[in-house]
Amino acid sequence: MIDFVYPDNDKDLFALCRKLLYPAVVGDILDEFGYQNQFLPTEVKPIDTSWVLVGRAMTVHETDGADEENPFGMMFEALDDLKEDEIYICNGNLSAFAQWGGLMTTRAKHLKAAGAVVGGFSRDTKEILSLNFPVFSSGTYSKDQKGRGYVDSYRQQISFSNGVIVNTGDLIFGDRDGVLVIPRNVEKEVLGKAFSKAMTENHVRNAIVSGMSTKEAFSTYGVM
Repeated sequence: MIDFVYPDNDKDLFALCRKLLYPAVVGDILDEFGYQNQFLPTEVKPIDTSWVLVGRAMTVHETDGADEENPFGMMFEALDDLKEDEIYICNGNLSAFAQWGGLMTTRAKHLKAAGAVVGGFSRDTKEILSLNFPVFSSGTYSKDQKGRGYVDSYRQQISFSNGVIVNTGDLIFGDRDGVLVIPRNVEKEVLGKAFSKAMTENHVRNAIVSGMSTKEAFSTYGVM
């Protein structure tokens, strides 16, 4: 493996993730570390397949039901609490309604958030696409969450239908092939190894393009 100098700040880290990595290779490294269930449910995908999402999780827990006096629960408070480069990430073990929409996107973009991930549905697709703000959901559906969904906490641990647990501050990395949750306690080790592997793979790719056999490439670089 090639030695890699790990970035000392999130801005540089996120930029390098976009440039050098993709969720699949990081997921492979997490598997090696014993974290074998870190991808959100398979249906959670970007509205625009070209979008790549990297940032820190700001977790939001939503449940079925509502309070007539406060029909969205703490949703507005959660949205307004988003920080730069954070991702609004909300569980989706719910009935069929939209958990994210155009006005929420406008507010999140103003706050310089990195994106949104909801286990349920999103709506106002045309507006979201026009804002070019990465939104990942289980699909699009116009039914409003008012009176149907209720945010009862945020910045607390949440879980998704396939058992994946997310804590605020975890690194979220997503593309058209899925959304990966990288726990903060192993982030540096996992990403460091992933960066080294990706850089080595680039050397292997260049060597094969230049005519090196796969057997020789594997013998030389140790990856394939």
